[in-house]
Amino acid sequence: MPRATGGFLERLDRGPVIGDGGFVFALEKRGYVEAGPWTPESVIENPEAVKQLHREFLRAGSDVCQAFTFYASEDKLKNRGNKAGDHGVYAINDHACKIVKEVTYPEGSLVAGGLSQTPTYISSGDKEQVQAEVRKQLQVFKDNEVDLMICEYYEHVEEAEWHVEAVKEFMPGVPVCASLCINETSDVHGVPTGECGVKLARAGADVVGINCHFDPFRCLEATKKMVKAVREAGFDKVHFMIQPLAYMTPDASVQGFIDLPEFPFALEPRICTRFEMAKYARESYAAGIRFIGGCCGFEPYHIRAVSEELSAERGGYLPHGTINWGKCLEKHTKPWVRARASRDYWENLNPGTGRPYSSSLSKCDAWGITKGHELVSQHEEATSTEELKKGIEFKRRVQKGVC
Repeated sequence: MPRATGGFLERLDRGPVIGDGGFVFALEKRGYVEAGPWTPESVIENPEAVKQLHREFLRAGSDVCQAFTFYASEDKLKNRGNKAGDHGVYAINDHACKIVKEVTYPEGSLVAGGLSQTPTYISSGDKEQVQAEVRKQLQVFKDNEVDLMICEYYEHVEEAEWHVEAVKEFMPGVPVCASLCINETSDVHGVPTGECGVKLARAGADVVGINCHFDPFRCLEATKKMVKAVREAGFDKVHFMIQPLAYMTPDASVQGFIDLPEFPFALEPRICTRFEMAKYARESYAAGIRFIGGCCGFEPYHIRAVSEELSAERGGYLPHGTINWGKCLEKHTKPWVRARASRDYWENLNPGTGRPYSSSLSKCDAWGITKGHELVSQHEEATSTEELKKGIEFKRRVQKGVC
């Protein structure tokens, strides 16, 4: 069966729309993104790597591919000595748009432009300054006529509202999605999760939800709270989205997996299986969520599992490489492997980790600081030795319980 057709909101009205996965983590693992800044200058320096990842998510069933513009605001490209800003904010965002359009449109999928939280907000909190940073990116997306905008990865709903308002003003008529990287309880400033969803809807977002920082099932619980609150507030036409981590994070605190000691280089033992992703997709759809994708850690095979699980709801469309719950194993040479060719086997598997002495949970680095604290303030200069010393001293005090 072919992919669905039509505009973004039209597709959501008909059924589930599958997003793509996490580019910064996937490309960091492949050697094309620097951990720390997590900025997307690879769209200029290594465009073929970016194109190939887009192709893989498309083959896995993505209906919407997002331009690789995460953390591509001018202030972030220049933050703490990062040289990505030397390319220019317009050039990076423009290359990202042209790459994704070249690969995506021939496959019948849609293209999204993307915004995310800014160092300006966490340093100053000034609405005018934040929206000025946003507009520098928006001009590129307007020039490239993207199909929709995704405002994602906000720890504070206030900043997300400002971004949504700027998009609605600068790009009228373009559907706007808005998602927060918060838990089931509240954003980092303590605004309840359900109320956050209502605030985004009031700001003008057509789709609201949760992305990143937490595992699929914690993100699902948070998004359910938004669904309930938004519907009770009378926003009947607003849709919902979810783009979680591909890592299990039952032990993550308010700032999610960033607080885990394994972040970012030792998270692999937490990776979800494709069968957990199928469960996540089914439960998300049952909760009334229609834009379903992934964020950090999501590889194409995770999106393929989501796409396979919701095939019937998508008119029978199946992605390339479909495994059909292991039916392909019927061709294996070993009989005990052939015996695993069933949904019952994979749905009930309790996978081992191969690490008999590892812990199942970790103790978070719960520093409890955010906008307004001197250690969180951002700047263009490289992180100084004095700043590092202050951070180490603050960590020592946290561990002693004196903060």
